[in-house]
Amino acid sequence: MRTAIVSPKVAVRTVLAGVAVVGLVVGCSPTEEGTPTTNGANGSPTNGERTVTFNPCKDLSDEALRATRVDPASKSVVTDPASGPTAWRICKWDAANGPYFVTVSSTYFTQADSRKNDKLTGFRDVQIGPRAGLTYQDKSDEEKLRCYVSLPTAEGMFEVTVGWRYGEPVTRDRCELAAEHATQLEPYLPK
Repeated sequence: MRTAIVSPKVAVRTVLAGVAVVGLVVGCSPTEEGTPTTNGANGSPTNGERTVTFNPCKDLSDEALRATRVDPASKSVVTDPASGPTAWRICKWDAANGPYFVTVSSTYFTQADSRKNDKLTGFRDVQIGPRAGLTYQDKSDEEKLRCYVSLPTAEGMFEVTVGWRYGEPVTRDRCELAAEHATQLEPYLPK
C-alpha cells in the first residue's frame, strides 16, 4: 500500500477542485415544470430521478486510455455511486506525458445545459471527430488551469477535462489539449 504525503496547499486545491465539480453538478439540474426529469438506466421512468448509464470508470478500456496517452493505473474515481440514480460518473487519470490530468465525465445533462450554466464561460464550438463539441472553462478557475470539452451523446454528454497541476509551468493551451484528448477518446465513446 502506498501512502501519499500531500502538502496543505495541494489538499486545499484538491478540495476546491471537488467543490467546483459539485458546483457544476448543482448548477446543471434540469427540471420540467418544477419536477426533476425522469429516466432510469434503461430509459424508463423512475421515481423522479434519472441516472447516467455509461461509466467511464468501468467502460473505458485500457486501450482507449492508452490511445489518449493517460496511465490506466493512475485512475482516480471522482464520483461513481455504487447504486441508485446519479447525474454524473467521473474518473480521472494522470497524463503520461505532461504535468496534468485528464478527467472523463458522463452525464445526462446536455451542452445546452452547460451553455445556460452561469458558472461557465468562454464557450467555443469545436469539431471532435463527427461530433459537434463545445469547449468552456469554469469562471472560478482564475488561473485557467482547466478546460472542458463536451461531446453530445444520446444520453446527454461526455465531458473531457484537462487540469494542469498547480505549481507546474503551463506550456500548452488547456482547451487545445482537452480537444486533442477528446478527439482520441471519441471513437471509444457511445453515440
